[in-house]
Amino acid sequence: MHYKFKLNHLIIPLITILVASVGSLITSLGLDWYNGLNFPAFVPSGSFIGIMWTIIFILTAISALMFYNKSDRSAYSVMVSLLFFNNAFLNIFWCLLFFGQHMMGLALVEIFILNAVNLVLILLLWRKYRASALLLFPYFIWVCVVAYLNYSLWLIN
Repeated sequence: MHYKFKLNHLIIPLITILVASVGSLITSLGLDWYNGLNFPAFVPSGSFIGIMWTIIFILTAISALMFYNKSDRSAYSVMVSLLFFNNAFLNIFWCLLFFGQHMMGLALVEIFILNAVNLVLILLLWRKYRASALLLFPYFIWVCVVAYLNYSLWLIN
């Protein structure tokens, strides 16, 4: 089997690393504030959260690569591409609202928008790229968990 290099094999992982790094940087700047909050009974450890986000970013990158390697330049493909980029932006924006600005209520609204984009992306991919859609399902579930934590922290703080 002959491997043919495509530019997206480099660009998609680099974008994923950039999004993860920016989100991680913003998060790290707000950790003192976060650690001073009152926590609900269920809060995963910081290391577990980090591992989950790493897995989510890897699965998202693989999903995007699988999609881009098979996609055409149709309006459908452009829409899916825009949703992947919106997803990346919204992920960083949530970190900025929650950890950077300590705006838990607005971050909660934003995370519902993020997960709505995730759901639409999964549903659109399901039509032609089921494997790509399935790889995003853990992301959707994890963001539900994060939304619950965001909501709980907002209520008790």
